[in-house]
Amino acid sequence: MNFERKDLSNSQLLDLYKKILKPRLIEEKMLILIRQGKVSKWFSGIGQEAISVGITSVLDKDEYILPMHRNLGVFTTREIPLHRLFSQWQGKKNGFTKGRDRSFHFGTQEYKIIGMISHLGPQLGIADGIALANKLRKNGKVTAVFTGEGATSEGDFHEALNIAAVWELPVLFVIENNGYGLSTPTNEQYRCENLADKGVGYGMESHVVDGNNLLEVYHLISELKASMVENPRPVLLEFKTFRMRGHEEASGTKYVPQELMDMWAVKDPVENYRNYLKATAVLSEEEDEAIRAEIKKEIDTDWAKVQEEPAIVASLEEELGDVYAPYEFESYNPSSEMENIRVIDAISNGLRQSMERHENLVIMGQDIAEYGGAFKITDGFVAQFGKERVRNTPICESAVVSAANGLSINGFKAVMEMQFADFVSTGFNPIVNLLAKQHYRWQEKSDVVVRMPCGGGTQAGPFHSQTNEAWFTKTPGLKVVYPAFPYDAKGLLNTAINDPNPVLFFEHKLLYRSVYQDVPKDYYTLPFGKASLIKEGTDVTIISFGAGVHWALETLAKNPEIKADLLDLRTLQPMDWDAIYTSVKKTNKVIILQEDTLFGGVASDISAMIMENCFEYLDAPVRRVGSLETAIPFMKTLEDQYLPKGRFEIELKELLAY
Repeated sequence: MNFERKDLSNSQLLDLYKKILKPRLIEEKMLILIRQGKVSKWFSGIGQEAISVGITSVLDKDEYILPMHRNLGVFTTREIPLHRLFSQWQGKKNGFTKGRDRSFHFGTQEYKIIGMISHLGPQLGIADGIALANKLRKNGKVTAVFTGEGATSEGDFHEALNIAAVWELPVLFVIENNGYGLSTPTNEQYRCENLADKGVGYGMESHVVDGNNLLEVYHLISELKASMVENPRPVLLEFKTFRMRGHEEASGTKYVPQELMDMWAVKDPVENYRNYLKATAVLSEEEDEAIRAEIKKEIDTDWAKVQEEPAIVASLEEELGDVYAPYEFESYNPSSEMENIRVIDAISNGLRQSMERHENLVIMGQDIAEYGGAFKITDGFVAQFGKERVRNTPICESAVVSAANGLSINGFKAVMEMQFADFVSTGFNPIVNLLAKQHYRWQEKSDVVVRMPCGGGTQAGPFHSQTNEAWFTKTPGLKVVYPAFPYDAKGLLNTAINDPNPVLFFEHKLLYRSVYQDVPKDYYTLPFGKASLIKEGTDVTIISFGAGVHWALETLAKNPEIKADLLDLRTLQPMDWDAIYTSVKKTNKVIILQEDTLFGGVASDISAMIMENCFEYLDAPVRRVGSLETAIPFMKTLEDQYLPKGRFEIELKELLAY
């Protein structure tokens, strides 16, 4: 291994030695503790330390790094106190996740480190969002994100690289090619000679690097960082290295040929660098022993400190309280000046006024810039706010959701438009596994609104007509909003953007241009979790949301003898249970109308809660009305049969006659 010190001083060379030695000695300690049964699981980075240490040593402390399992050197080089790392691994309160997640599945704003989730790929998109925030600030900061060669097969990898290239984001995409994805060798993972070659397809600069040569890593990253400050751009880096231990300790390495282990053992990054320093008289044997003794003392002292920490005591209040980031609703009351507008106008106005109010708000989506979006909601926004804040995206929903989360992490607000709610399936993973869980896991908000044009009645067929709110109402950490009127749409959208928690904002396409209402011209907000009592009566409670509210209104208009409480839920998470129970206790009969198919839908949970909490007040079984248990069809006759509008009146009258 050829080391070139270039202009590094002896003290700098020794500092790098201390940094690369520290994670190795910690790992050696962990391996002993595993055998003693004192540590439950460990993902070893032995043999790969030069990459983590070399990169982290170059980046400024306020530049974000997104590491993975085997990047202990990132955490130690950022000088996180060892007792906090040990507390994290042991599930103690002094860790970073309050015992809710293990290993390196955490982030910390204090040290500008954003840890991975087990799905691997989404963190690449997060790096895009963080880098976009830096680029918008023009602060010259670089972001580094790690992945393994296995995860380069994931769609998120390709989506994130494409976005970074198109938007010219200053991201170092770091591939640690360590030979195996768990037990699958590289020749069963990809066919190109080097993974760095994939950068060519994205018009991206790329390099193949000896990942075991600490100085080669350090010098290259130093050069790239200086260059990227002057010329912001993404760079793809493939570090050739090897995983000397199993995927995790229980896996072992029996599937690895011994000659391969022997070959890479000779390339040990710590030992080779140590020998180089000794050969050049930078490090003496006595100094080496002293450095090792000092690090080992720190390890033992901090480990002992963690053993004195009490075990986590479960607190129901704290567990439930940490699902969402704290938010106190701010009520903004408009002037009396009104305008009669459609749902689509109300959403556009709310979005525009929120853009004016929040200078750190960025909106993203397919065709939303000059074209104005598929439904023209953002028409004219580019002229007012510029393309930096109104961003067309490639067709890659998953990475865009992740990028929105990265913007939030780096101090921005993000609104992402799904062109159709149906397309959220390709962005499902980061919504339910990243956005929804982030605050609960490590107390970091996810200030993201995902706009969801949804619903049937427009003969758009199976891929443009779904109303899929139930995919998200059961996911703790998400808020779900579903307005039926222009007034509600504008006020609730403004609140969704103010709220630092992730919000799925459903907008029914059939209502966009068909429903008018007087709406305040000024900015205003409406609280979540407050249903709207549209009609009052004593015969029956009708509960609905979205287009179902209008179907119920049509039915009641046709049957004026029916005196009903009509509740428009407006938000599905949080749900206004008080309004529901109050109405049911008054009318003693209840019917729930939803556009979604019945099984597993919102109506099922509402019905169950009413049965559990209002059973003695009921004079009839709770009725649910929903769409057929099929995909939504295209032709009008088939769609009319599918939707519950035509069946609702029959079900309502049967309930009243019970």
